[in-house]
Amino acid sequence: MTSTVHDGPITAVELSIGGMTCASCAARIEKKLNRMDGVEATVNYATEKAHVSYGADVQVADLIATVVKTGYTAEEPAPPAPPAPPAPAADEAGEAGEAGAGQEQAGAPDRALAALRERLLVSAALALPVVLLAMIPALQFDNWQWLSLTLAAPVVVWGGLPFHKAAWTNARHGAATMDTLVSVGTLAAFAWSLWALFFGHAGMPGMRHGFDFDISRADGSSAIYLEVAAGVISFILLGRYLEARSKRKAGAALKALLELGAKDVVVLRAGREVRIPVAALTVGDRFVVRPGEKIATDGTVVEGSSAVDASMLTGESVPVEVSVGDFVTGATVNTSGRLLVEATRVGADTQLARMAKLVEDAQNGKAEVQRLADRISGIFVPVVLVLALGTWVTWMLVTGDPTAAFTAAVAVLIIACPCALGLATPTALMVGTGRGAQLGILIKGPEVLESTRRVDTVVLDKTGTVTTGRMTLAGVVTAEGGDELELLRLAGSLEHASEHPIARAVATAAADRAGALPVPEGFENIAGLGVRGVVDGHAVLVGREQLLADRSIALPDGLARAKAAAEAEGGTAVLVAWDGAARGVLTVADAVKETSAEAVAQLRELGLTPVLLTGDNRAVAETVAREVGIDEVIAEVLPQDKVDVVRRLQAEGRTVAMVGDGVNDAAALAQADLGLAMGTGTDAAIEAGDLTLVRGDLRVAADAIRLSRRTLATIKGNLFWAFGYNVAALPLAAAGLLNPMIAGAAMAFSSVFVVTNSLRLRSFR
Repeated sequence: MTSTVHDGPITAVELSIGGMTCASCAARIEKKLNRMDGVEATVNYATEKAHVSYGADVQVADLIATVVKTGYTAEEPAPPAPPAPPAPAADEAGEAGEAGAGQEQAGAPDRALAALRERLLVSAALALPVVLLAMIPALQFDNWQWLSLTLAAPVVVWGGLPFHKAAWTNARHGAATMDTLVSVGTLAAFAWSLWALFFGHAGMPGMRHGFDFDISRADGSSAIYLEVAAGVISFILLGRYLEARSKRKAGAALKALLELGAKDVVVLRAGREVRIPVAALTVGDRFVVRPGEKIATDGTVVEGSSAVDASMLTGESVPVEVSVGDFVTGATVNTSGRLLVEATRVGADTQLARMAKLVEDAQNGKAEVQRLADRISGIFVPVVLVLALGTWVTWMLVTGDPTAAFTAAVAVLIIACPCALGLATPTALMVGTGRGAQLGILIKGPEVLESTRRVDTVVLDKTGTVTTGRMTLAGVVTAEGGDELELLRLAGSLEHASEHPIARAVATAAADRAGALPVPEGFENIAGLGVRGVVDGHAVLVGREQLLADRSIALPDGLARAKAAAEAEGGTAVLVAWDGAARGVLTVADAVKETSAEAVAQLRELGLTPVLLTGDNRAVAETVAREVGIDEVIAEVLPQDKVDVVRRLQAEGRTVAMVGDGVNDAAALAQADLGLAMGTGTDAAIEAGDLTLVRGDLRVAADAIRLSRRTLATIKGNLFWAFGYNVAALPLAAAGLLNPMIAGAAMAFSSVFVVTNSLRLRSFR
């Protein structure tokens, strides 16, 4: 039902939802909230949050009450802490308090995961001997059945408690999910076993499990199904644990983004330098940024000049020269000179904070793929329950034998027990992700796999993904009659004294090719132009053309052409002169990874159309695209534009995969149908991505998509078998042709088949 939004101000709130166990829970909460007048809500099962817009007639308490009535919990996020006072001691105390609160909040998911892991380990340890005793007659000793009961009872009662509680909640609201199947199946098997042990013949000393195909030839009161009850619960707990572990990191991209910024800052107060937490900065404060430090917040340079590395935020591979009057962005790195910056934006207004909001919006807006097992179980469970009841009634009417009637009904319930269903996804996921880890591929969860099948377009970030992300010496051109090693030796010795990334690239290459470099004399860094000094008695200049022009040094035609060619291909031309004459041109560029062209070819073989997306200039982008074989280039885009590009491609009907490694890619990775993060990149990008490529080799992206598709196919094959054997065996059980023990064996065989099928993923190459 669509809600009616009233005229007037619309307020938005984000609620934390508890108690959801599958995607259908999220759909149920969303449906209930949207039925409220003036409310529009989306519920994200992965992040366990509800984003709700509501009118003036609705209160947050009303929203929470609706969620609670639906059978779940909801709470409003804690209000932001007030800004810390400027006094250093008070700031530090406030920061410590906020950190403690953050650790407490972060500890809740860890405790829940640890509790689930404990439940799984205890249940599995108790269930294993129960299964072995029931399935291997040679292990059965006198009174073995009572040991099985002792071990199975805590598994069914304590281990299965989450399923029983969820099934009861679902039942009260007229719904049925996987929890209903697990609870009903295991409780029925356990209840029958208790009846057989205490009121039948199963508790007698010397009892052994037999395999009879026809219930009319067996006494149902002598059969127990404790292994079914304990085994199903243990297997499903394993699946829940794997799912919870992947969901635990759903919101970590935001934390990684925010942690990218500086933690404290040196501000000028009454002419003195005072170090305070970044949270205490206000607009108009002036703060000092020394070489190698992060810029604390967005602002304007009021004193000094330097080169700022903004690649983490903008994708720009070359550090940007800044001086008085230039704008700088928080979280970028000052690489060389001392800067005095006046803060113009702080807190939630900064570019970094806005990027964090982009990631949050992209994650909340991404539709979760509802698991196939949950979709089918919504119909499957009621059908099985009705069929079991119908079986009991029919047998009572036809034979009048309550034991045979109940035995047939239990056979129906047990054959329908979702053991294979519970194993279908986690076993394939375990084997697939384990094999992926060996190949440098981390798959975050089963919900990722659906996207890999539909992807038809792959958007590749340039810096750090297709290219190395590091400046390297790409070319050397000497003046006529010049010596290349001499050029590198003299230029490299000067650049070795500079901290500029371009200088480091020249110095590294010079040391590799020319050997030990002499120590320069009279070294001077000329802001924005280059460096000068005396090397081996020569007055050497290294830098921009303007540096030479200011000293009336002209470029020969050959060097002028080399400079123009380097810049046309997107490189940075570094000019070298000594003793009053230009001696050569060094080209520095962000080098393309050796494997990128092969990786693009492999992606094309998978039916994907590659698109190069970068914040760098078009000349650089097109040069890189030609080298690796990409036809479509989108260049000179800001971080927020990257998200818009992904949305535009999606609006064209494409299913988009995004490969990136920088903070500037995090929001686009979250928005894309499939996000692949290079493991050599930032935590923000890695956490926002669905797949992480540990080795930083783009060829692994193609492997990741192939492995994900293979894993998805295995999961679907497992689910097909799990349901298929139910469809085939349910009529046999209802007709009395399957003893409940045979039903249990068939269920166990289906589990063995599912595990064996999943293990085939180990051979993936």
